[in-house]
This record gives sequence, C-alpha cells and structure tokens, in this order.
Amino acid sequence: MTQSYRLHYAPDNASLVIRLALEELGLPYETALVDRSAGAQNSAAYRAINPNGLIPVLETSDGAIFETAAILLWLADRHETLAPAPESPVRAAFLKWLFFASNTLHADLRICFYPQKYIGSDAADQAALSKVIKQRLQLHLGHLNDLAATKPTWFGASQPSVIDFYLACMMRWMALYPAKSDRSWFDLGQYPQLAALLQRLESRPATLAAQAAEGLGPTPFTLPSFANPPEGSAT
Repeated sequence: MTQSYRLHYAPDNASLVIRLALEELGLPYETALVDRSAGAQNSAAYRAINPNGLIPVLETSDGAIFETAAILLWLADRHETLAPAPESPVRAAFLKWLFFASNTLHADLRICFYPQKYIGSDAADQAALSKVIKQRLQLHLGHLNDLAATKPTWFGASQPSVIDFYLACMMRWMALYPAKSDRSWFDLGQYPQLAALLQRLESRPATLAAQAAEGLGPTPFTLPSFANPPEGSAT
C-alpha cells in the first residue's frame, strides 16, 4: 500500500526540513501552502491540525503530525532509513543529538529570530538577549562540529540522516535571518566538519528538488541567498 502524505509548508520555513527528508526517502507527497503573508497559520482550519499555529504539519494515514523532530523521527522509523533502527546500539546517541537539535539549537534559533516574543519590545533588552543567544548558538555549533569529527554513522556520513538535513536548514537560516541584522557572529569557516557536511548535502537529488520547489538558489547551505519561491513567502 502506498503511503499518502500532505505537507503543509511555507517556503524556507521548518517545513523545508521535512521536504528534504521526503525527497531523500523518495516518497510521493503533495503540498499545501500556508501563506504566512496572509496569516494563514493562524486560521481556524490550520489551527485545527496544529493548535500552536506553527509550520510544518505532515498529514499521514496515522493522522496529522506537528513538531519538526517528531515528524522526522516518525518518517525515519516508518520507512526504516535516515536514522538508526530502534534496536541499534547507536540509537541512543542519535536520539540525544536529534533532540539537542530540536530542543536546544532550534529553540535558541527561534529566540534569535523573534526576541520580542520572549522579552518584549524594548530594543536594548532585545539586543542583550540576542548577544547571549548568539554566543549559545556558537557553542552549540562547536559541539556539533566536534561530534562530526568523530564520524558517527548517523551524522555527517555519506548517507545522510534526518539530523543532517535538520542542521543544514538551521545553518542556512543562521546565515540569512533576521534580514538586515548583523550576522557577523556566524562564520561557517569556524566549523570545517559542518561545512563539509553542508557541501555534501548540496549535491544530493533531494536538495536539488527542494531548491527548485522553494527557490533556494544554487548553494542553499554553504553560501545561501534569500529564497525566491515560485509561490508563497518565507516571512
């Protein structure tokens, strides 16, 4: 039986991670644009499948799934690839770093992008929070670079895992967003292991498909440019 998937997405949002995983898995899926410029993520219809109003949602035969890491883990386990099997001795290490990516790295990145949601509208307060968060992000990337240097089979290997795609998208966003802000704190050259990982991913068919679908440009991870999607808006 062929699994049917419907990805609710906006260009260059967290849904990009799920698109990359679906493409890497070679799975058929359809997409439903969540038009952020019109506030579609706050509509009653969208809130019915994700009460938090966040992107993405993946509709499956098991129901609608939200939260990026949850979708990635569900897909990997359902299709038995892009992650160590549940009985694998390296499963525990994979899981702790997947949830580090989701609960620590991605969570801090959201604070960097939307400081007003966490500390209010005062510009000085936002700047102080941003400074601390950027220091934390540099520390997180250093840990991940060290991890990649140990060459685990599930991170930075020739066959990518869901963590590879998740990290690649987050590093893309670090280099681009918030628009017009100082991003000199982010220097890909400081993380050679991660830079090599990103370069490998750029040549994969899954990435090429996502580039075309969301207008990501020729080097979406190593030298990203703002998305120019065929439909919708990244912000």
